[in-house]
Amino acid sequence: MSSQKSPPNPAYPKGLVGIVKQMNERRAPLGFAKGEALPPLDCDLAQMAQQRVTVPNESSRKTSDNARKTWEIAKELEGQNALLHLNGLLIAHLRKRSQPAHTADLFLRLWTEHADVLLREMDLRWKVSSLTTFGDHGKTPTQRSTGLALSTLFGAMKLYESERLFSGREADRPFTLDGRAAGPLPLQMDAFSLIDGGLDVNMIGRLWEEAQGDPVIQPLAHDMLQRLIDDPRTVFRRLHRLRARKLRRIEENGDSETDTGVTLPVSKLPAKTPTWGVVCTTNAPVQDVARFVAHHLEIGASRVYIYLDTPDPAVSRLLDGHPKVMLTVCDATYWKKAGKNRPEAHQLRQTYNATQALKHAKDHVDWLGHIDTDEFILSPKKLSTLLKSVPGDMAGARIYPAEALAVATGQTPAHFKLRTTGDGVPSSAVTDIYPTFGSYLRGGFLSHLAGKVFARTGLGEVRLAIHRLRVKGEDVLNTYDLDDVHVGHLHAPDWDSFLSKLDFRQSKGSYRVKSDDALKNVGHLLNYLRDEEGEDGLRAFFDEMCADSEDLRNRLKAHGLLLKPRFDPDAAVKKVFGTVPSS
Repeated sequence: MSSQKSPPNPAYPKGLVGIVKQMNERRAPLGFAKGEALPPLDCDLAQMAQQRVTVPNESSRKTSDNARKTWEIAKELEGQNALLHLNGLLIAHLRKRSQPAHTADLFLRLWTEHADVLLREMDLRWKVSSLTTFGDHGKTPTQRSTGLALSTLFGAMKLYESERLFSGREADRPFTLDGRAAGPLPLQMDAFSLIDGGLDVNMIGRLWEEAQGDPVIQPLAHDMLQRLIDDPRTVFRRLHRLRARKLRRIEENGDSETDTGVTLPVSKLPAKTPTWGVVCTTNAPVQDVARFVAHHLEIGASRVYIYLDTPDPAVSRLLDGHPKVMLTVCDATYWKKAGKNRPEAHQLRQTYNATQALKHAKDHVDWLGHIDTDEFILSPKKLSTLLKSVPGDMAGARIYPAEALAVATGQTPAHFKLRTTGDGVPSSAVTDIYPTFGSYLRGGFLSHLAGKVFARTGLGEVRLAIHRLRVKGEDVLNTYDLDDVHVGHLHAPDWDSFLSKLDFRQSKGSYRVKSDDALKNVGHLLNYLRDEEGEDGLRAFFDEMCADSEDLRNRLKAHGLLLKPRFDPDAAVKKVFGTVPSS
């Protein structure tokens, strides 16, 4: 083994010696003035429990360290039960290197005889401090082990929850499944499994059972553990919600999904500028299908794969025979040939069809993207040029969304908004831009934030799902984020469209309220507006969040979140098909 010392950690350049030294620098005992002392061990705690904290004269704080601490705690707890003041003062002394001999015994007597009063009236911060004191000065092994374990747990929570504040996410909002990073955890730890992981249950359950071994610390420990699992803003609740989302995704996608990911090897790269195509499963009217196909052919797609979820003669007449369009009608014959029943959920049908297209596309294009009929690739540069820049070890490329600002029915949106959760966007942006309703929507979007994925063709048995690439039941982690290109989503391009799709989206789509949802979300909000304020309330919501107005464009522009792309799908239809088809 090399004798060379590793470089010091920048956070702790003096190592553990420095850490211990810094910790002990603030542990000098609290001195007493002449005549001062802590209450004796046999003091009348019952009588003290009938008293309220009063703040001594401010001049008294100058007589000694003990007097200063007595005054500071009294100032904080003024008007509360006097036992809380005694508990705080005892903790202050027990944190120091030395204290009067009976201090720990008086602390334990206090919790033995009056835990009910302390638990009822003490705030959580002092309860955590009390647990820490049990860890340092408990009289039994259980008191010390339980106190130390819970003190460490709550201290770690304070650290990571404080760091989470800089993510811009509220404490009751879990992160997204599709935003999971691929990097390893520190100290070679395995990541917690959302589906099969039992770390949370084992940790909390062991602490609960450990505390049962001592009647003095048990009431405090059980009180804090109960509060921990009841609070909707902890990592345990966020992980619960992520687990629920993961299980729902498994149910919707029909696979035995695990919570791990894989790095998919890329063995073959195009020797030239890559070609690309898109695949879509649709029930949209012929005009919308024409715009989707024409737009992507006009910006350089070599293939467009259209799967008609149900037969549509108008679409078939339009697309049959086009050399760059592969049309598949998903009728009974199609599903019989596939050897399976038609999946009930449309998400399953979309994923199955996209995966079939990916298998066929290897002979025609280098990349295939899975998007919907109301989504359009928006890029100031050729998409082929951007795909050429994707590193050679990346199996997929993610394109993040832009949501269309709504215009009058029959018009084409000219402006799109970007998500407020992007890199470099301050957490205040969502309420700056959408002051009334913004806090109810993730990223200021009514629709998805995950974007869509393009997959390299020829990778083998790969599933091209709705928002991600998967192989053997696992997410493909080596997916590259493409900049300077967006998936323009016409989610609510006009008021009539928003209103006509509201029932479906509230019952089965992106506005449905799920059991693990926080109270402050778009599903609850739209339910409330619809029930309490009717169409006027919905219109106020739509106007602030969706409608293309000068005020909204200015607010978006101020945060760099306004996109004005070249986008004219009707002109593309005229070039590709000669005329805009009618129903």
